[in-house]
Amino acid sequence: MADITAADIRKLRELTGAGMSDVKKALVDNDGDFEKAKSWLREKGKAQVAKRATRSAANGLVESYLHRTDPQLPPTLGVLVELRCETDFVAKTEDFKQLARDLAQHIAAADPLYVTADQIPNEVLEAERRIYEAAAREEGKPEQAIAKIVDGRVNGYIKSSVLLDQPWVKDGKVTIRVLLDQAGASLGEKIEVGRFSRFNIKQV
Repeated sequence: MADITAADIRKLRELTGAGMSDVKKALVDNDGDFEKAKSWLREKGKAQVAKRATRSAANGLVESYLHRTDPQLPPTLGVLVELRCETDFVAKTEDFKQLARDLAQHIAAADPLYVTADQIPNEVLEAERRIYEAAAREEGKPEQAIAKIVDGRVNGYIKSSVLLDQPWVKDGKVTIRVLLDQAGASLGEKIEVGRFSRFNIKQV
């Protein structure tokens, strides 16, 4: 049996966001092999996410963030985000509160328009598609390639506009969806964004 240290457990937990007991079990069951332990946790996490998907996230909190361009000036950008979980016990934890703060700051910086892709109205997607098609023709793209180009640009629009599909501003390798899944695995509950509002005094 491999000699598993507290440092090993801490390192794997930081890499995966999994709970302490799951990380320890992953390392023990996989004889200290980090890659196998990560795969084990990934599969376990997927199963837990699927299981939690049907649960009701009826608790949580509303977090706010105000941004100042200068400490001497009043805030010109503000965010309210509703982060939901299953129990008020989890809602009171510091990890959950920190996640809500991180999300509020991300929304301030990344300016998403929707929580999920299915919230985008069809007419918005059709309008974007027409714009990209016209742009592709103006750029002189081959006719047979236009449909594929347009699909790619529409997908890019969705990824940039949908909160869950955006790369987290603090770690571009992780999307907000993955961040929430990791938090759910760590806290043992379904975690989801209910809604958000972003206010910018410079936008009309």
